[in-house]
Amino acid sequence: MASKTAVIAWGSGEDGQLGIGNNEEKEWVCTIDALSSEKVCSVVAGSRNSLAIGEDGKLFTWGWNQRGTLGHPPETKTENVPSQVKALTNVKIVQAAIGGWHCLAVDDQGRAYAWGGNEYGQCGEEPERKDDTGRLVRRDIVIPQRCAPKLSVRQVAAGGTHSVVLTREGHVWTWGQPWPPGDIKQISTPVRVQGLASVRVIAVGAFHNLALLDNGTVMAWGNNEYGQLGTGDTQPRSQPVPVQGLSDLNLVCVPTLTYLLEAFSRILRALLTSLHKMFAFIHEKKIINIL
Repeated sequence: MASKTAVIAWGSGEDGQLGIGNNEEKEWVCTIDALSSEKVCSVVAGSRNSLAIGEDGKLFTWGWNQRGTLGHPPETKTENVPSQVKALTNVKIVQAAIGGWHCLAVDDQGRAYAWGGNEYGQCGEEPERKDDTGRLVRRDIVIPQRCAPKLSVRQVAAGGTHSVVLTREGHVWTWGQPWPPGDIKQISTPVRVQGLASVRVIAVGAFHNLALLDNGTVMAWGNNEYGQLGTGDTQPRSQPVPVQGLSDLNLVCVPTLTYLLEAFSRILRALLTSLHKMFAFIHEKKIINIL
């Protein structure tokens, strides 16, 4: 029986990220027919790829796949129809995130998974090879694999070249390259973000991070070139600091719209040309969730 829900998409479609069976741009909303039989409960839009999660825990991906961002070996550069990630068939995915060239997901048991680009260790695996100049050679993870295996994860968030997870204990851990490449050495092993506890939800931009605490305080850290930390200046922060001007608000969520407008390295330059807009998840003609 067909679901009463529908996933709709619009915007740039040059990499098949709209999931409508072609690579055309759409100024008006259109339905993703390939998901019409699925009870989709969540969607995530990246700059060149997209994903959807069903109520039964199935994960579907589509769009650009040159670096394994769709969770399976790339047979073609782009895929314009959603397909299930077979490597995660036996687990129930409850939440996922799209970063620069990599993706993260977490299942109902608190296990986190990563796939896609890994040249900065953002998938949780140490890059293995170096070229003649000593520079790390890109190694993509084309099949989802466990990351942060020692942590019981509640939420995952993906930045331009780094990853962040929130544990069920309310702690925040991170790995990869959290600053514009060249500013700091990357790490592939999760490290706990000091100064944070009782965190309710996290959000990650290209190179900056937000955390909403149980008491309503919003903390921020990372790159601040455009004032994205909300600290009243443009100085970067290596440790979490409170966001100013929010003390009178009762906050329940802190999403970031990662259009990657920060000063990117060459590996992320292509993202700046994408105009892919966010998806809207519709239930009985009412928007109930936008990620």
